[in-house]
Amino acid sequence: MTTDVPRDKHEQHARRAAPELVPRNRTPDTIAGWKAVADALLSDPCCAFHRNVEISSRYASIYKLQPACFKWAAMAAIASHHVRLALFPLRLDTDRTGYVDIPRSLSRQKLLLTEDVNTIRATNNAIFNDIYWVHLAYVTAEDGIGRLRALLQAECHYAPVLAGFEAIDQGRRILADGVASMEARQTADDLIWKGNVELLEHEQRALVQPNFDRLSCASARLVSIGSASSFEVRGVRQEIAYFTSFYLYSLTRGIPDALRAQAWPRITRFDDRWRWLVTSVVPRFRRFDADTSLVNASLRHILDEARDFTSTPCVIPRSPADRPRRAAQPRPWHRRRPGE
Repeated sequence: MTTDVPRDKHEQHARRAAPELVPRNRTPDTIAGWKAVADALLSDPCCAFHRNVEISSRYASIYKLQPACFKWAAMAAIASHHVRLALFPLRLDTDRTGYVDIPRSLSRQKLLLTEDVNTIRATNNAIFNDIYWVHLAYVTAEDGIGRLRALLQAECHYAPVLAGFEAIDQGRRILADGVASMEARQTADDLIWKGNVELLEHEQRALVQPNFDRLSCASARLVSIGSASSFEVRGVRQEIAYFTSFYLYSLTRGIPDALRAQAWPRITRFDDRWRWLVTSVVPRFRRFDADTSLVNASLRHILDEARDFTSTPCVIPRSPADRPRRAAQPRPWHRRRPGE
């Protein structure tokens, strides 16, 4: 148990919020159980666009419980928020109620690349299903790392995730020590970032890459051209300071790697994408995250959008038959749990 470790104000807030997220009398003891808890935090049923908005807001909320530790969650919130732009072609098949008919979208001509759009949608959902619950299990336990060890040690798939959280937890303990030196606190911060980068690598290898391998050549080119990160900041100067483009990087700092590979860089190729992420995106986000006002404003924008979406509930068919469609009943904003 880690109850003897001093906790900062963020951890204390997280512990107070924990019973609201996962009641102690319903704490799962399996991965499947935790995934079910995480999925239940999203509205059900839920259309493609509401699901994306809710996933983004869940990442933002879990980050706010432990902002000193959950760096991956903040990056995931912003990345998921950007995915909503890629889903735009699916809007061509929304009816007057707002329901997105994905099977109809997939039957359209391939010119619209709707199969690839659906792959991107599915990838975003898969990342949430695979990683979000781990943060939830960690933050809602007195001994978070002990809980994760019990759940993940026997799972080869989750070995990188457990290793990442081991580093995060080690760094958190140092930061929670009120007498830790500045040098020790810097070491702790480096450990936390190391752990979060391990989560990012797991996400990219295990979840993103298999889906990117399915994208058509046309979509691969479009995704490469359009891949950029600005972390949702506002203002031209801030946009420029934190902006990074995959192709801009690849055609400048990435030229030596492209020459060695003798291949045009593509974001759908893991090695090309990973070099950009660790060399350009993560360092920029680390500087961005150090400015509390900036990161809070960006995540507040994501949370505000989620709140606004509750005024227009998504709808789905009651069954595959031609039955009247029914509106989902998302929890009213004023009744949502703290941090939602």
